Amino acid sequence: MKLKSLALALLAAASGLAQAGDRLDLGNYQVKASYALDLLGGSSANQVSGLEASAVSYARDRGTLFYVGDEGTGVVEISLTGQTLGKMAFNWSGTGSTKRDTEGLAYLGGGMLAVSEERLQDVYRFSFVNGGSAVLKSNFVSIANNSVGNNGIEGLAYDTRNGGSFISVKQQSPQNVLSGSLSFAAATGNPPSSSGDGSTPPGGGVAAMSALFNPASLGLSSLSDVATLSGVDHLAGSSAADNLLLLSLGSRKLVEVNRQGQVLSSLDLSQVLPNNGIEGVTIDEKGTIYLVAEQDQTGSALPGAQSQLIVLSATAPVPEPSSYALMALGLAGLLAVAKRRRKV
Repeated sequence: MKLKSLALALLAAASGLAQAGDRLDLGNYQVKASYALDLLGGSSANQVSGLEASAVSYARDRGTLFYVGDEGTGVVEISLTGQTLGKMAFNWSGTGSTKRDTEGLAYLGGGMLAVSEERLQDVYRFSFVNGGSAVLKSNFVSIANNSVGNNGIEGLAYDTRNGGSFISVKQQSPQNVLSGSLSFAAATGNPPSSSGDGSTPPGGGVAAMSALFNPASLGLSSLSDVATLSGVDHLAGSSAADNLLLLSLGSRKLVEVNRQGQVLSSLDLSQVLPNNGIEGVTIDEKGTIYLVAEQDQTGSALPGAQSQLIVLSATAPVPEPSSYALMALGLAGLLAVAKRRRKV
């Protein structure tokens, strides 16, 4: 290829990459691997931690993943290929939760995590200690301070930029996507007596969360989890770093949206472990996506069926826009020099 043609091609590529800088592009992803997660604590459903994996979060400073099951027994730390590394129990005393339906999980850094309880719409912060027990009422905040049954918080994510902020998603009736700050404090008393899903105790921190957009426009039958793209290295400094991944169990779909609620890309999950409910999503700094799914829900499932970790990777490495731009500019400079020489 002639020097001029190559320079023009690289300039065009750089321009195209700049235009593509507003998205991750889920259309470029496929399933790389799937790993069965350990059955922990016994063989019966009420003894197993994480039998129905419902949320997952990536810990960059540890190079590991944390996940919870909706039994609410505790949190499990695993490797990026699903091996169990540690676990910590949850102490629900004094929280008011009767269902203990943990559906959202966010890693905050430095071994600190936040887990959400769906029905009371409460979030609890704790420091992970392998083999320990987290007293949840000691550090909590209520996002909505009302019990909504099995239609509440399904996902939680943390954006480390600008001092840190949270994203939460509510499953349905109605769906919502909230963004803002959460402060945490201890309960100051026992929860009021009630039936059903219980009540949030007095005290706790302060939630300053507001709606980002109306998710009804997305056309998803439910919202199951959320992840932020702010920690993906090759998106740093681009508008795509503000984007979110939204997971829908009901629609069997993963979508990338901006903070105005526009769908930028999507991935059909209907053929990915179709008998397992995929309920959790997170992403690492390299752009690798991790999903967790509960065990096979069909009547034909084998005894002891396990939750699954699903790894999604891009089908081709994501190039750095700056690399192409610098190459193009370098070649453009060479062309200018060659042109001047011809004039001499």
